[in-house]
Order: sequence, then structure tokens, then C-alpha cells
Amino acid sequence: MSASFASALDAARDAAAAQHYPQGALYVVATPIGNLADITLRALHVLQLADTVACEDTRHTQSLLRAYGIDKSASQLLAVHQHNEAEAAQNVVQRLHEGQRVAYVSDAGTPGVSDPGARLVAAVQAAGLRALPLPGASSITTALSVAGAVAHSAEHGGFVFAGFLPVKNAERAATIGHLAGEARCVVLLEAPHRIGELAQALAVLGERPVTLARELTKQFEEVTTQPAQALTAWLDGAPQRSRGEFVVLLHPVPVAADDGESLRVLRLLLAELPLKTAVRLAAEITGASRNVLYDTALDWKKGEKEGAEG
Repeated sequence: MSASFASALDAARDAAAAQHYPQGALYVVATPIGNLADITLRALHVLQLADTVACEDTRHTQSLLRAYGIDKSASQLLAVHQHNEAEAAQNVVQRLHEGQRVAYVSDAGTPGVSDPGARLVAAVQAAGLRALPLPGASSITTALSVAGAVAHSAEHGGFVFAGFLPVKNAERAATIGHLAGEARCVVLLEAPHRIGELAQALAVLGERPVTLARELTKQFEEVTTQPAQALTAWLDGAPQRSRGEFVVLLHPVPVAADDGESLRVLRLLLAELPLKTAVRLAAEITGASRNVLYDTALDWKKGEKEGAEG
């Protein structure tokens, strides 16, 4: 057992053993995204308790478990990844019917968001069995917490998770064009060998602030916020800047104070054009949020319909 985690296993037992851990249940366990110390005490306890550990990569997970001093035989590890998730889920369901406790972990972070796990959980629930969450590390919330990119206004609060964009240039450009009209923070993920291409594609967003967070929780962690059009130059500034897994945050679109001009323009355009076209042009002309204008136009249309019916 690693001396650095021997006391952690004892602490996990003391802190978490009092809780009830039912048999025949799937435990969805978040694991560290880089720093082994980010494991939770409850995760350590459940991983020790589990009859089976389902995972993306059995070799990776075996190494992770051994780092914590947890011993599992090869028969206790079950590969459940994106290529076999539907079939392997039935194996998990069978084990749950036998009364096993099954823990599921992805290679890093919280399963079922960007990583596999969603199909597995759906199959377990469809079988009338329980899936219990054990929260922990997530690259998405880790990056958001230090980027200052989530607005708190009623209109533009929250964020949108878009994950990995399409690999093909035309499809990626079309997706970015769509996201350009999203007023809220947008969260993307990218691999090191494609971050340069993504940066070039995002340049069309001009001055829109973008946060790049790479190697989160690791020794060479780096978080920077740059205008979209400057991302390529920043990456080219040092070789190590293109290394590691990336979380990319498109900051909310700045919304100018509305003096009523955008609504006036919108009304004029709606009188002559289809709703979506009128909204797009009003946003381009006035700089107002396309989403806000769209919602406003829908409210107007709804009010007109209700008035006509009344």
C-alpha cells in the first residue's frame, strides 16, 4: 500500500462506513482528473466495498486502485467503454441482480457527462435497479470555478455544455457559427492534437473572451483568458501551451444596455420578415442578444395569438 494513502483508507472507513450501501446497486464514482489527492473519502470506501469495478480501461483503473492501496482481482474489473457500453451494461445488470455492488469509474472525472456511463445508468434504471452518485472531480466545474465566465443575470446566467466539437472543418465551423449566437457561457473540451485547429476556428469570434484551461490539477496547470482572435498566437508563444487536455470556455456575449432601440427595430422587422430572420437582423443591427430578442418575439406572437382567440 502507498504510505501516502494508508491513512486515507482508514479515514475513509471511519468517515463513510456508517452510511448504508445497498447491494444490487450501481455506484457512479467520480475519480481525480489529474491529482490523486482529489479522491473523496466516500469514493475510497465504495471502491474497497465494491464486488465489481466497471471502468473504461481496466489497466488504467487497476493502476489507480493500486495507487490507493486497493486490491481487486482481474475478475473484479469489467471493461465498460464507448465501444461496448450497450452490451456490457447487460453484464452489469446481471451482476446487480445477483446482489453485487458495482462501482463505475471513467478514466478521469465524473462518468456520464463527456465520458461513457450514461447508457450504463439508463440500462440499470430501465431494469428497475438503483444508480447512486458519488460526486467528485470534474474538469468542467473545475475550469468554470476559476474563469469568472458564468454570468449571474436572469437572462444570461448559467452555462451550456457543448463538449467536443465535430472534427471535420465544415461541421466544426457550422457549430461555432451556431454557438456564436449563444449569449451564455459555452463549455468545450479539446484534445492537445486538435487545440490548434480549434483556436483557428474560434478566431471568427473576434474579441469575445475565451478561457483555456489545460492540465487542470496537474503540475503544469495553466489557465488563461484571451480574446478569441488571439488564441492561436498565445498557443504558439510556447511549445508546452499545446500540451495536455483542454477545457475551453467561451465567455458570455457582452450585452449592451437596451434603450428600447433593439425592440423598436425588432418590431419593424417582424412586420415584414419571418421571426427568425427578423431576430437575426435585429441582433446584428443593434448588438442586442439574439436569444433575448427571440424570446421577446415569441412572447409578442403568443400575446397576439391569445388576443385574437379572446
